[in-house]
Amino acid sequence: MPICQLAALLFNWHIGQLMYYLIGTLAYWHIDTLLIGTLLLFICLSFPLSSFAQSGEIEKTVAVADSLQTKKRPNGFIRAFNYLFNPNDIDTTYIGPNRYNYALMLDHFTNYEYYAIGSNTPESQRLRFSPNPRNKIGPYFGWRWIFLGWSVDIDDIYRKTNRKNKGTEFDLSLYSSKLGVDIFYRRTGNNYKIHKIRGFYDEIPSDYSEDFSGLKVDIKGLNLYYIFNNRKFSYPAAFSQSTNQRRNAGTFIAGFSISKHNLDFDYQQLPAYIQERMNPGMKVNKIKYTNANISFGYAYNWVFARNCLACLSLTPAIAYKASDVDAETQEGKAWYSKFNLDFLLRAGVVYNNGKYFVGTSFVGKNYNYHRNNFSLDNGFGTLQVYVGFNFHLRKEYRKKETKREY
Repeated sequence: MPICQLAALLFNWHIGQLMYYLIGTLAYWHIDTLLIGTLLLFICLSFPLSSFAQSGEIEKTVAVADSLQTKKRPNGFIRAFNYLFNPNDIDTTYIGPNRYNYALMLDHFTNYEYYAIGSNTPESQRLRFSPNPRNKIGPYFGWRWIFLGWSVDIDDIYRKTNRKNKGTEFDLSLYSSKLGVDIFYRRTGNNYKIHKIRGFYDEIPSDYSEDFSGLKVDIKGLNLYYIFNNRKFSYPAAFSQSTNQRRNAGTFIAGFSISKHNLDFDYQQLPAYIQERMNPGMKVNKIKYTNANISFGYAYNWVFARNCLACLSLTPAIAYKASDVDAETQEGKAWYSKFNLDFLLRAGVVYNNGKYFVGTSFVGKNYNYHRNNFSLDNGFGTLQVYVGFNFHLRKEYRKKETKREY
């Protein structure tokens, strides 16, 4: 075997072993690095294949080295990037391309969230916690697929609030015709309220509400999804205002998500009459679980008028959860793993004439975790209302605009 070919094969073997070891280690220990590692792995999926292809080219090159006519191919990363983020790979009868490089947008969004803790033995009980909806407003700057900006809490503008109760949120979304990426981090404050108590006292009214500061949550994660009918269906048209959907179109969506959830629950801060009747299975101090899921769903873009679009997307996910639970029961601190069903919902309505746009959108995530005599359901939702405009015409469209003026 030629030395060059042997070296290429050894290189591929080491890359495969390294990826296998890296993923196995990160999946159990370092979720922060895993978010980055998963994204890099997704982008570089074609790298080993390109290396094998190049090993064949090396053998061919050795055989005809004197001809010096071997055609050089771009590496795997460049090919993958061009495939995933090529804005021209669309059917222009269905999708109008983005003619501008940049966008400015004023965005108002409202965040909703809830946590529900339950137990079935010796009797069915459920406690639901949720803070008041948070309203923020701020400017955002967009470049093709990415919007970045800064927002302030409206409560801080109109009245003084206790910043110790404030949480921290970070969301980065990237939409291309083929690929979608969501990176999110959320650390909640301690301004929750108890809602919808079930299984404790019959005399508690249905609209019962009481402040509770014994719940703190930390969540971080990554979503990746692929759009199959990407030449006719445009996610960016509904959620990043960078293209225009001209005709109705639908598509199947497949994706992968991984997230880590940390929940501190100080049940001793609950009212005394709830603690007295509380099931032992609900007396959980700390929950840490990693959620990895594979999703498959459907999305549809409906063009109900000129430049007007409505989008609805529902993606169920089969999720595997590995958890570390610290409970005041006989089982104490233990590890659990189980499959559950999660959901991701996206909906949006937008008017976009190519230059100016206005619209609203909603993105909701739901996570479910169940073990022996304990259940945890939590959900997040973000409602956006925005208005903005695109600017700085792309080079390939400037000549066309000049001709129209004449």
